[in-house]
Amino acid sequence: MNIVVTLKQTFDTEANIVLKDGKIDATGVNMVMNPYDEFAVEEALKLREKDGGEVVIVCMGGADSEKAVRTALAMGADRAVLINDPALDASDEWVRAEVLAKAIKDIPFDLLLAGRIAVDDQSSQVAVRVAEVLGMPSVTSILKLDVDGGKATVTREIDGGTETIEVPLPAMLTAQKGLNEPRYPTMPGIMKAKKKEMKTVTLADLGLNAADFAPKMTAPVYSLPEARKAGVVIAGEEPIDAVKKLVKLLHEEAKVV
Repeated sequence: MNIVVTLKQTFDTEANIVLKDGKIDATGVNMVMNPYDEFAVEEALKLREKDGGEVVIVCMGGADSEKAVRTALAMGADRAVLINDPALDASDEWVRAEVLAKAIKDIPFDLLLAGRIAVDDQSSQVAVRVAEVLGMPSVTSILKLDVDGGKATVTREIDGGTETIEVPLPAMLTAQKGLNEPRYPTMPGIMKAKKKEMKTVTLADLGLNAADFAPKMTAPVYSLPEARKAGVVIAGEEPIDAVKKLVKLLHEEAKVV
């Protein structure tokens, strides 16, 4: 079974994110593979070990994204494609999905896997958009996966429980925490990863024109929410007087009554 895993490099979840002039300052911030994508890589490796085939990583990002890609290769993925083009620096979910889908079309695959969400923007859109572009079904937040011939049976997380779905292949499945326990790259794996193919491509290499991929959504400035104001304690009042004062504050200051 040939499997493609799309992954993203993100900030370490323990990193201290700093805003400077309305932009995110990544200076000194440790970058890692998106944690949910680790579950997708692990599941792909388990399927390959069981059924044979190839695991290919597809990532879109700058040259620094090579770190996340090499981690996936060290875990055991066979090869990788890194889409690196300056024109994609400000891309949105629509652009990412269109470009990733174009790169994936040239790779033989039976199954697509991805993390259910990226921990930086938390949009949870790209994987299902890729499936839409490629004209295939998608199932999100899976906790269990069984593949038999041309179909997959998955258990996915829903509000208040789980549900089981049977889906024909090829399909896009997004991994939720609990699907598996990702393996750590071993030293031999890290050494082998250095020799594995990681093909870097641009938009032109994919036959795409940067002018056709202007983002449909932009974030001109980032800002932190206003600090919460301290609460008001009504003390030393008779109950009836405290209630009157509370109602007045709720009406005149909080404006909720």
